[in-house]
Amino acid sequence: MLLNLKKASAGNEAVLLSRPPLERMSKLHALLQAGAYPNCASLSREFEISKKTAQRDLDFMRDRLALPIVYDARKFGFYYTRPVDSLPSLDVSEGELVALFIAQKALHQHHGTVYEAPLRSACAKIAEAMKDRISVDIHDLANRVFFKGESVSEVEPEIFEAVGTAVRECRELKFVYRKLEAERAESRRVRPYHLGCVNNQWYLFGWDLQRDEMRTFVLSRLQKPKVLAETFERPRDFSIESFLLHSLGVFSSQKAPQTVRIRFTAWAAQIVRERAWHASQRLTELEKGCVELELRLSSFVEVERWILSFGAHARVVAPAALVETMRARVAEMKKLYRE
Repeated sequence: MLLNLKKASAGNEAVLLSRPPLERMSKLHALLQAGAYPNCASLSREFEISKKTAQRDLDFMRDRLALPIVYDARKFGFYYTRPVDSLPSLDVSEGELVALFIAQKALHQHHGTVYEAPLRSACAKIAEAMKDRISVDIHDLANRVFFKGESVSEVEPEIFEAVGTAVRECRELKFVYRKLEAERAESRRVRPYHLGCVNNQWYLFGWDLQRDEMRTFVLSRLQKPKVLAETFERPRDFSIESFLLHSLGVFSSQKAPQTVRIRFTAWAAQIVRERAWHASQRLTELEKGCVELELRLSSFVEVERWILSFGAHARVVAPAALVETMRARVAEMKKLYRE
C-alpha cells in the first residue's frame, strides 16, 4: 500500500483534503431538501472538489439511487421534484461486508498515524449503516475470520505528522537517523518526495542533500524531525513506481538491474508458484518438480534475506556476486552454530 501525500497541483482535485463521497452526497441531499438549488460551481466551492466530480455525484444520486433530481435553468441549480425524506440505503452483499471487515482488521498498519482515526471512523459508520440490511452477524464473523499480518513498526504520531507535512508541503526536512548497521545516529537533511507503507513498515523516500542521491528511510528509525522553511519543487518525472521498479521491496539502487536466478527444490517450488513476487519474474519448470525463478533487480539487500528464509531449499545460480555473498552468509551461520 503506497500513499502520495504531496498537494495536488493547481486545477486538480485535492483528494486527501476533500470530503468522502458518502459525506458529500449526504450534504448535497440536505441542500436539495432545503431548496438551496445547488449547482456544480457552488458544490465545487463547498466541497473543494472539481466540477466534474460534483456532476458525477449528482448523476450517481439521480441514476443509481433513483432520486428525483432535475435542473432548473431559471434558478441555475438542481432541486427535488418531490419530497425525499432520506437517502436510500446501498445494497451490500455478504462478500462486500466480509471485505469491509477484513479492511477494518487491516487497519493495524495505520496504528499511530494520522490516518488511523478517520479510517476507523469510516469503517464504523459504514458498518452501522449496513446493520439492518445484511444477514451476516458481524460478531460471529469476527470469531470466524482471522486476519494476521506482519508485526507493525511503531511510529510516534508526532514524527509521522512532521514527515507527512514535509512531503505534502514540499519542504526540506532535517532529522536524526541511525542506519541498521551504524554504531551511532547522524544528522540528515532531505527533500522528501514520497511517504509509503510497504509490508506494514512506513518509509520515507527522498533526495539526501548531503549524499546527493535518492535514499530510503525507515520511519521508526527516524528521530527529532524538523520541518524547515526551505521549499523545493519535486521533479516532474519522479515516480515511486519507477523508483521501485527493480526492487524486491523498498530498497533500490542507481546501478543497472542484474538478472538474478534462483533454483528451488520441489518442496519450495509450490510456494514460489503460488505468488507473484516481482513484475519481472520468469518461472522455468525443471526436473523432479523443481523450478528456477528469474528476477531483474538493482539491489540484493532484500532478495538475500528472502533466499535465506528458504534454507536448504533455495540456491542462487546467478549473478556470481550474489552467489559469493550467499556463500559468505552460509559460512557465517555455520560458524555461529558450531560455536
